Amino acid sequence: MKRKVAIARLERGGKRFEIYVYPEKAWRLKQGEKIDVREVVEGEFVYYDARKGLKASESDLRAIFGTDDVYRVAEEIIKRGEIQLTAEQRREMIEAKRRQIIEFLSRNAVDPRTNLPHPPKRIELALEEVRVGIDPFRPFEEQLPRIIKELRKVLPLKIAVATVGVRIPPRYVGKAYGVLSKMGKIIRSSYASDGTLIMEIEVPGGVAKSVVEQVTRLTRGEGEARILSVK
Repeated sequence: MKRKVAIARLERGGKRFEIYVYPEKAWRLKQGEKIDVREVVEGEFVYYDARKGLKASESDLRAIFGTDDVYRVAEEIIKRGEIQLTAEQRREMIEAKRRQIIEFLSRNAVDPRTNLPHPPKRIELALEEVRVGIDPFRPFEEQLPRIIKELRKVLPLKIAVATVGVRIPPRYVGKAYGVLSKMGKIIRSSYASDGTLIMEIEVPGGVAKSVVEQVTRLTRGEGEARILSVK
């Protein structure tokens, strides 16, 4: 099994069903993002036990899932089941996220006393000191507000702040609001007569483009987002 592939598992009808998945994409699909399940799974088989290579029978798939279409079954396993990581995979994913956070802060944060950037090593030591938890699945941009808040307890940080204007069509409001609210501070929100959500969100300057990309992805290109200001 490739290191970047994990197992998604679902128990149903007294049996266990497993598939190999790319964990970050699987998590995004599980959270409701529109991702082609073919981009999420590794291989074209459903197993009783993936590590032992014990494939599930088509008759069991039809009886329990109502179909023997591997991709439809896979999507159900991902959405209703659990994504299993080995301890090593989890450590690797957390370390990759930690490096992304350090790189972002070294490029976007300064010491307000000197207006000079913090060296990556200083940020790394501060992260170790505050022992902030890092979610291996969530995009690092969504975790930044919480992590920055903790880091400021031991490290003076000043980060450029951007305001992004967003319009979300009614049918995407439920999932989009939850994701965007984790990426920054919502400073204004209202609903148009047709149910469209209109809001302004304040985020670290380096995250503004990610907000625009998230809106496009979450609304399949039907929503709008633009950077209003950076200061």
